[in-house]
Amino acid sequence: MKKLLLLSLAFSGMITAFAQKKENGIVYHEHPAINLVDEFIKATVSGDSAKMAGYLTEDFKSFNGTGSTYNDPGTAKLPFLKLAMRYKRELDYYAIDPYPGSYPDAVEYKKDNKDGEVWVQTWTLLKGVHKATGVKLDAAAHRLYKLTKDSKIKTIINYSNGKVLDEIGESHSNRTNGKIFNHHENINTVRKATYAFEKGDLDKSLSYYSSDARFTDINSELGKSATTKEIKVAWQKFLNDFEIKSIDMIGYPDYLEYEMDNGREVLSWWKYNLVRKSDKKEIVVPMHFSNSFDENGKIVAEVAYYSESLLTK
Repeated sequence: MKKLLLLSLAFSGMITAFAQKKENGIVYHEHPAINLVDEFIKATVSGDSAKMAGYLTEDFKSFNGTGSTYNDPGTAKLPFLKLAMRYKRELDYYAIDPYPGSYPDAVEYKKDNKDGEVWVQTWTLLKGVHKATGVKLDAAAHRLYKLTKDSKIKTIINYSNGKVLDEIGESHSNRTNGKIFNHHENINTVRKATYAFEKGDLDKSLSYYSSDARFTDINSELGKSATTKEIKVAWQKFLNDFEIKSIDMIGYPDYLEYEMDNGREVLSWWKYNLVRKSDKKEIVVPMHFSNSFDENGKIVAEVAYYSESLLTK
């Protein structure tokens, strides 16, 4: 009886949940308002300010959907058009394309819509290269357009990530981002790790790395990296295949201590003098390493740059 009662209550709850559904309009994937918004976007990309203005109401306002301004008054028609023209003037290869796999919708609401307005929602990619700074835009954006019953755009609400625009703004002037050292304890660490490898002491070499360090080889698949356990196997194979006559430093390493994100990076250049054991061929391989450090002086990531063909041909 108890089970029957529980099932009855559960079923009753489901009926209540379904009963709460209530339509509030229709969503269209084909609609005159969608066509109008598409024409407006084409006018924007072509830089036709007069044509754009013709699609907007006189009391038009645009809003930043991700802004934090309380009671934002929005941007009026003329300032909005001036801002839109900046994209055309300042970008090469300017384009606004549909986001892959998306398509616009038009929504006609029933409730609180006495004026018969229509909302069009789009998902797009804003593309271009900033002429002055070379910053590339390939930024996703979501826009809501509110259209009057006589097919004029009254409101635009824009949702986008402004970081790329911030980068453009910051790139107009020179700024520093930390310090460069030619002598530093982290440089010493890279030297000690490299020369331990030269002597075949893999355990000592790896002791300068964190246990969760990641190792990337420029010749490997993009995004692929190795763990300390995996790199020890790879290094041992290298020592089995090649005799290291010497590893010589080229120039001097740089240690970069960044202000942004507290980055710590040692850049070093080397000449590996090797003998391939299989055929006794002497090989010289230039190597470049980029080593990332944590705040405790441990190497947490390493990227190796070299020509793999020098080792195999």
